[in-house]
Amino acid sequence: MPAETDVLAPLQRYWGYSSFRPLQERVVRSLLGGRDTCVVMPTGGGKSLCYQLPAVVLEKTVLVISPLIALMQDQAAQLAQMGIPAAVLNSALPANEQSVVMRKARAGQYRLLYLSPERLARADTIGWLQQVPIAFFAIDEAHCISEWGHEFRPEYRQLNSLRTNFPDRPIAAFTASATRRVRHDILNQLQLRNPDKYIASFHRSNLRYLVRECDTRNQSSLLLRALRFHAKSNVIVYAPTIAKVEETVDFLEENGVSAVAYHGKMEAGERRRNQERWTSDEVRVLVGTIAFGLGINKASVRAVIHLSLPKSIEQFYQEAGRAGRDGEPADCIMLWQQRDVGLLAYFAEQITDAAEKERAWQRYHAVRRFVESADCRHHQICVHFGETPKWTSCDGCDVCGCESTWLVKALEVEPPKPSRVQVTAESANAVASGSADSLVPVDAELREYLREWRRTTAKQQGMPSYIVMHDTSLDELCRRRPASLEEIRGVPGFGERKTEQYGQQILEALEQFRNGARASAVPEKKPKPAEETIRLLAEGKTFDEIAKIRGRQIASVISLVADRVEKGDLEFQSAWVDKDRLAIIEAACARLGTEWLKPLKEVLPPEITFDEIRLVVARLRHQQTLKTA
Repeated sequence: MPAETDVLAPLQRYWGYSSFRPLQERVVRSLLGGRDTCVVMPTGGGKSLCYQLPAVVLEKTVLVISPLIALMQDQAAQLAQMGIPAAVLNSALPANEQSVVMRKARAGQYRLLYLSPERLARADTIGWLQQVPIAFFAIDEAHCISEWGHEFRPEYRQLNSLRTNFPDRPIAAFTASATRRVRHDILNQLQLRNPDKYIASFHRSNLRYLVRECDTRNQSSLLLRALRFHAKSNVIVYAPTIAKVEETVDFLEENGVSAVAYHGKMEAGERRRNQERWTSDEVRVLVGTIAFGLGINKASVRAVIHLSLPKSIEQFYQEAGRAGRDGEPADCIMLWQQRDVGLLAYFAEQITDAAEKERAWQRYHAVRRFVESADCRHHQICVHFGETPKWTSCDGCDVCGCESTWLVKALEVEPPKPSRVQVTAESANAVASGSADSLVPVDAELREYLREWRRTTAKQQGMPSYIVMHDTSLDELCRRRPASLEEIRGVPGFGERKTEQYGQQILEALEQFRNGARASAVPEKKPKPAEETIRLLAEGKTFDEIAKIRGRQIASVISLVADRVEKGDLEFQSAWVDKDRLAIIEAACARLGTEWLKPLKEVLPPEITFDEIRLVVARLRHQQTLKTA
């Protein structure tokens, strides 16, 4: 087994760090020793380094199995920035490029090669892989192999063939969210041989869990106040449906909070652009479905807000865990409604497979216990994952009193505007550890100037900003203000290759700032969603055309229009709904009322759509308001 310097030297050379995070070095040494390994480490714990560094030391190829193409591409790009040869093999590549990757892999030219489980299952894959000098297999998101996991993927089951086809190659499984039962299933399915097991604590003490039951209006109000409290920070808002994502973005824009959307029905280029605008701090708030966030390597998210009950504790833990990856305090807020309970029960009941239905009901009961129990949230999560903490209460959740100091009080008070020079939480921690650099505060203007430089550089290279430089490294540059390449090498996160690639540009940017240059903070002036929609309607555009122009689903456009009709800001137009259908809908409303849409849909002819009902109901509600005024 290599001596300590054998792993610290490449850690410093390529990653720019002088020490490991908890458990990382032990995992690295297990893999260097050729051991099967199972690693359960929270989001942000540094799992990827655990298999990337051994690839550099062993000078063979580590084959990484991952379910997400975007995640694989980002990791390969990050490795390239560090001077570590890596590649992704997937169906999105042209056939000739796939052939080049396969040829180079056989020649041992890659330290890491990323494949999807579907690609590994192809009949022609095993043959050429047996010609690749593989050091070991790294299975990312390993909980996907278990039927008891919250994201079971049948294609992961086929990974049990690795032991048969590559009997002498070690296998390492990595996951952030696996219960004891799922961990045992991972070991069995992958046929791990006497594996080394590393299970980090599931208690993330820097996170504040804040759970509040709401109605629709209360939820919107709390969301808005939470985002205003975190106005200077990066925030992820998780919405349960595509319609809710777009509705929330429009609501926030109407109320002066700039936000971008992320969901599966967006055009891929637009989705990528929105993600990049968020990761580069152009826009601080991203509203997405649960598809967002997997593999996002942004450490400085200060809040994750859920607008509905998650399907499982594991899902909530994984998504909420995208906050505070830098170890600083962050808020994990769940604003749920009673109707979420009914929806979870409905979806569980729709499952036809008896065993899967039982698992869904178990997840349902676990989520209900979590939100309705009077027990400490942190304690509940640890117990769920098989950990037995010796404490029963904390100062980091609403149950244990955090609500009185944050959710009630802090949301009612606008946070103070930051001064030009700020001392960050990171610098406070550094003071405690005795670092002289920590005595220098972070200049907010310099931080913004370097962020703009990073954003421009990333766009020129066609990659996310965090691949150029993490926020923690950027803050340290602001704090130290290096005057030479040698001093830049001393900044955490700057290995040899990154210093060589960006060092001179950074020195020039710092010099320009000293000479008076500042970030060109000209916010993009966008019309509010309602104003833009009303203008397009006045121009004679159809709902479908407006949806295309605004990059929205048509249901979201109609929802916004109906809301304006109901408020009296927009007049109902007869062209929106056929007059015969209008009469039928109005007759049903006269019998059943206008409070709920679903009963109306159930009694109306199937060809009448929810969108038509929504528009007619909006007009009737407005008329009723005028009568009672």
